[in-house]
Amino acid sequence: MDALFQELADAEPADSARIERMILAEWEKSGSPAMDLLLRRGKDALEDGQPEVAVEHFSALVDHAPDFAEGYYGRASSYYLLGLTGPALEDIQTTLRLNPRHFPAMTGLAVVMEELGRTNDALEIYRMILDIHPNAPEAGAGAVRLGMIEEGQSL
Repeated sequence: MDALFQELADAEPADSARIERMILAEWEKSGSPAMDLLLRRGKDALEDGQPEVAVEHFSALVDHAPDFAEGYYGRASSYYLLGLTGPALEDIQTTLRLNPRHFPAMTGLAVVMEELGRTNDALEIYRMILDIHPNAPEAGAGAVRLGMIEEGQSL
């Protein structure tokens, strides 16, 4: 993984998406076909617009594989879509404890911080993401937007 992250840090924008997909694919490997199935079912439920069903799959995954960060990240995404910010933040925290370079979870945290009016925290998180993934589009846009606000410029 370190080599992939180094590639991501050094990548041209055109290559970043490919390297990001490779990292995400590695993170999705639980080592258990049953856990991989629960992850897939949860992701499919999210894609089908059924976050309440996704929570069930991700909760089962978390119960059976408590050291697998993707279960917590999927459940955090589901909770967020259901308007359950507190539980979403708890699962993001666990995701980042298990996988400190999980830039999608960091992006989710930044979005929530921004929604809560904690723009300085959101800006700091976006900048942390850019240290890991310099071409992350959402983090780049967020850092520019919040950086302008920090400098007192209006959008």
